[in-house]
Amino acid sequence: MSSDTPTRNARRWVIKIGSALITGEGKGLDRESLRHWVDQMADLIAAGKEVVVVSSGAVAEGMKRMRWDRRPASLHDLQAAAAIGQMGLVRAWETCFQRRGLHTAQVLLTHDDLSDRRRYLNARSTLRALVRLGVVPVVNENDAVANEELRFGDNDTLAALVANLVEADVLVLLTDQQGLYESDPRSNPAAKLIQSAEARDSRLDAMAGTGGRFGQGGMRTKLRAARLAARSGAATVIAHGGTPNVLKHLADGENSGTLLTPSQQPEAARKRWLAGQLQAKGRLVLDAGAARVLTESGRSLLAVGVRQVLGDFRRGEVVLCVDEAGREIARGLVNYSADEARRIQGRPSGEIESILGYVDEEELIHRDNLVLS
Repeated sequence: MSSDTPTRNARRWVIKIGSALITGEGKGLDRESLRHWVDQMADLIAAGKEVVVVSSGAVAEGMKRMRWDRRPASLHDLQAAAAIGQMGLVRAWETCFQRRGLHTAQVLLTHDDLSDRRRYLNARSTLRALVRLGVVPVVNENDAVANEELRFGDNDTLAALVANLVEADVLVLLTDQQGLYESDPRSNPAAKLIQSAEARDSRLDAMAGTGGRFGQGGMRTKLRAARLAARSGAATVIAHGGTPNVLKHLADGENSGTLLTPSQQPEAARKRWLAGQLQAKGRLVLDAGAARVLTESGRSLLAVGVRQVLGDFRRGEVVLCVDEAGREIARGLVNYSADEARRIQGRPSGEIESILGYVDEEELIHRDNLVLS
């Protein structure tokens, strides 16, 4: 990375630390490493940077306290482990930051918090207020109460959504790998590290792997996180958290890990919120013409271009737009319920009133409520 690297110029940082790192591969909280990371973050703050931490490790710490060797399969056992481990995790962060004279704040989120527009805006205001006050937010998923339908599934995704929330300049994903490789270095020692690429580069998909025993986030989720963060203009760095002074090196513009850069202009806040909706209520299968219009012209979706309506949804809920091969091309807030959409699918907008007896909107999804995938 050169002197004009996004990390050198970044003012607002979101830093996520994975479970394997923070718990020493499940042996319990690695307090020495935690102090090392906190010292680097405190130096960033002293240099005028703003820092938000997304911390994994609650479940792994709970497993260690309960002497469990395997990650529980039961959701309720996972929730119990998270509740047990969260106590030690938060205390460890607070103790380390207080050594440097900094206050911390615990922020626990579920997908439900960010899928509701009002609660999303409240979360954004709270995080921004904490950063403005010089307090370091320590964000984690609220695993103790989130059910399967409301979970982010991994803290890489959560970190990307937080980066969008606070409009971060850079998202740093600290992991137990050096970065993203051309192939899995555990099975191919000759694999080359990808030092820099555009987050949207489709060639990266084949290079992503899966998660480990203590965490759920493999390179695939990190790549997805980088693409989500890119929607707000944030660059993403995937780097080994065990590298000495890794955050300092990044702040100095030095090469460390894999840098994934945004290739588009930052999207409007509402579009970023839409892109972060992980739970869609249905699918609209589009014909080739409608798919082309959405991807190339950025226009609204009309009912005439819909071949099939799948799922059960209400007006205002999030649906996916897929082509006839099932590939997602966009998602948005639909103007009609599933039953109404089925009745008007394939029909011109001018016929909506005669079919339904009324017309709310000419578009099935307006372009202002539509975001490309």
